[in-house]
Amino acid sequence: MYQKIIVVGNLGRDPEMRYMPDGTAVTNFSIATSRRWSGADGQPREETTWFRIEVWRKQAETANQYLSKGSKVLVEGRIKGDPNTGGPRLWTRQDGSIGANFEIVADTVRFLSSRGEDSGYSGGDGGDYDGAPAQEEDDIPF
Repeated sequence: MYQKIIVVGNLGRDPEMRYMPDGTAVTNFSIATSRRWSGADGQPREETTWFRIEVWRKQAETANQYLSKGSKVLVEGRIKGDPNTGGPRLWTRQDGSIGANFEIVADTVRFLSSRGEDSGYSGGDGGDYDGAPAQEEDDIPF
């Protein structure tokens, strides 16, 4: 069995690094991915999905050093389910609605914006990632 997920997005806040009792570095950060499209009524729509990223060892130290809020990154890794449910981690927002995020244990973190470039992050609930346009299932080439 094998799983791999690739996500491109913007950091929602600065990374947080800590060390395990054995001295192993671990860094956590959240990234937002956004998908934009026009609905059947012609109105623009947007969907933002949040991912919590966990990075280990030397790569954790590098990510902590060079990434900051708004940085654009590509993360390759595996999905880590909630230990209680096996699905995404759920929480209740201040307005009472339910939120969810997916956790990824990173194998690779690639920096897509240079250190001073952290381009255009506007805060709020999503970044400015203008990824490839969404494809309908019939358009997927495999």
